[in-house]
Formats: sequence, structure tokens, C-alpha cells
Amino acid sequence: MSNFRKIALVGATAIAMSALAAVSASAQSIDLRGASLFDEEHAYTKTLRKMEELIGASYDGEVTFELSLNGELGDESDFVTFLQQGVAIDYAIMAPSNMAVFAPSIPLMDMPFLFRDLEHWDNALASGVMAPLEAELLEKAGIRVIGYAGGGVRNLASAEPIGNIEELTGHKMRVMGAPIQAQIFGAIQAAPSAIAYNEVYNAIQTGVIAGFENEAASIQNLKFYEVAPNITLTRHAITVRPIVMSEKTFSTLPEALKVAVLEAGKEAGAFGRELESRQDGEKMQEMIDAGQVQVQEFEGREKLLEMVVPVQDAYAAELGATDLLEAIRAK
Repeated sequence: MSNFRKIALVGATAIAMSALAAVSASAQSIDLRGASLFDEEHAYTKTLRKMEELIGASYDGEVTFELSLNGELGDESDFVTFLQQGVAIDYAIMAPSNMAVFAPSIPLMDMPFLFRDLEHWDNALASGVMAPLEAELLEKAGIRVIGYAGGGVRNLASAEPIGNIEELTGHKMRVMGAPIQAQIFGAIQAAPSAIAYNEVYNAIQTGVIAGFENEAASIQNLKFYEVAPNITLTRHAITVRPIVMSEKTFSTLPEALKVAVLEAGKEAGAFGRELESRQDGEKMQEMIDAGQVQVQEFEGREKLLEMVVPVQDAYAAELGATDLLEAIRAK
């Protein structure tokens, strides 16, 4: 358990002392706190910095930002708890599946094999088609989506090469915590397990799992290639990473700052999508050139696409989101 989670469990006194938007006694200065799992060079951190810059440029009042980096405040499960409770974090970039504990439908954004290609992904995120999921997250979790970043193409990373369905069958791999993630990878014959992100490196090193799935930036940034140097190009997901703000914070902001936040979130999201989608291939090539990873295509990828459709359809039907799934597919 992280120190910050322990703090969150101390009680109402600690929570009360950690206001979401720390407004000075004169109400002249507003302090907003963000969190990133990564360093300044990662696309998520750069996107949050862009948002801060845009807010500062458009808001006439005084606002300051404190962005904690490198997972200083825990992993994304901690981020979600802090955002929902109104403790320690006001804004962040999150994987939708990590918010499923409060909003069960939100992982639909992150469902593997949802997007055909980058153009389909970008069109869907810019279209407003995700509005029903945003509304659920706001209502059930008190977390507001203010923009969309992402753009990394997710592939398999493993200790041993995996190039076809036979080698994938029974493969012990880490997936994100939302049930749909395990269902999808189970449908393609893997053996998925939801474990904490900060435990992945050691879990592969000790043989608890044999691999995981992620985009190139995270594999490079956290040196996962040291324990999982084999990359299989399944291209099973293009990341959707909502830029989110605690509604408890947002509701306390002056109206002019609310407008600035919403505009900056949208613009920073577009900046982040372009940045990450461009960097994704560059970072993969850097690891290849450095001899850190070996990359191969997945033989018979078309079969994987067929295998997951019934699971996707059943999941959407269970959520009452069949129309939404069809709307996303149609973009």
C-alpha cells in the first residue's frame, strides 16, 4: 500500500485538510495539483504541461500548478481514489479501465480491437461519441473528462517470443483490471491476470506472469524490455487516455476558470494525441536500434479480430451500450 493511500485512509481529518482546489484566504490564487506516472519526457506529462500552459494563458486570475511525476502519488488505482474522494490530486491522465471500479461502462473506451486504425480512433474521439460514457463517469465517480489524449499502439511484450495462436494459447499475461480486458484476452486463448501496474516488472522477472501488453513509450520509459524483450505486433488497441479532473475541484472553480479548463483540456488532448501517435513508432524504433527488443508480426491476426467480436458484442449488450458500440464502429 502506498504512503499516500495510507494517508487517504487516516480519516476525515486528513481528507478535510487536503482540499481539492487550494484557494488562498483572499481567493486570489488557486492551486491545482496533478499527477503523472512518468517523467517530463513522456507524452502524458507533456500533455498535462500543455494543458497547464493553456489554462494559464487564457485565465485572467492567478492559478498555480503542482504536478507530481514518476508515480510519486502511487499508481492509477490510487489516482482514481484520490480524484473520486477529493484528496491530493485534481487532474491526471488515466486509462479508462482503471476507473471501472466506479463507472463499469467506462472501459468500453479501452476495449481491445475497438478501433480499426489511427484515423478511426481520432475521428471517434473528436466526434463526441463517447459522451454517454463521460456522463456515467461524472455521475458515478465524480470524475469529469475534459479531453482525450493517448495514441499509443498496444502490442504484446513477453519474456519469450509469441508469434501465433499456438504460442499465445495459455500465455500468462498481465491485463488491466476491468473485466472486459480479461474477457478479450481470454477469448484469444491467453491466460490473463489483473495485477498492479507497478508489480509487472517483478512479476515477469519472477515468473508469476510471462508478459503483458502495452505501448512503446511505457515499455521504454519503465525499462520493461529488460524482462520482456519480445514485442509481438498484435496492434490490439490504440490507447484512449482521458484527461480528467475531480468534479469536487471543478465545481469550486470560478466560472471563467471552468471555461479555461474545458477549452484547455480539449486542445491539450488534441496535442497529446498527435504527439503520442507520432512518438509511438519513433520509440519502438529506438528500442529496436538499441538492441533492446526483438519485434515480430502476429501470424493470423485477422483470426484474432474474428474471435473477439462476440465478446465485444456481449459486453456492450450487458452494459446497454450496443448502440454506442455500433456508433463507434461506424465512425
